[in-house]
Amino acid sequence: MFRRTFWFVTGAATGVWATTKVNRALRRLSPESLAATAADRALETGARLRTFAHDVKAGMAQREVELHDALGLTGADDTRRPAPLELDNDLPAPRRGIAYNAYDRKDDH
Repeated sequence: MFRRTFWFVTGAATGVWATTKVNRALRRLSPESLAATAADRALETGARLRTFAHDVKAGMAQREVELHDALGLTGADDTRRPAPLELDNDLPAPRRGIAYNAYDRKDDH
């Protein structure tokens, strides 16, 4: 009697576990979920690229200052020395496909 009860409970628990796993997989593979995952990864990649670009710009400015110092181009009257680079990380990501200063052929007529 106990043996049958044990196997019945074990089978029921396994069935609940398998049903839960299948439902989670179906939800994860739904079109809405896949689109959300792709959008999140695209935003994450964009943020990483933006951070990389800021790091490159900061490194370029630092190296230019080092080169000016090494070549003796720094002086009190030297206005070509680059200002320290201040990065504003609160700016929104640039929107693609929008031309702010687009050339309009209608202006020529």
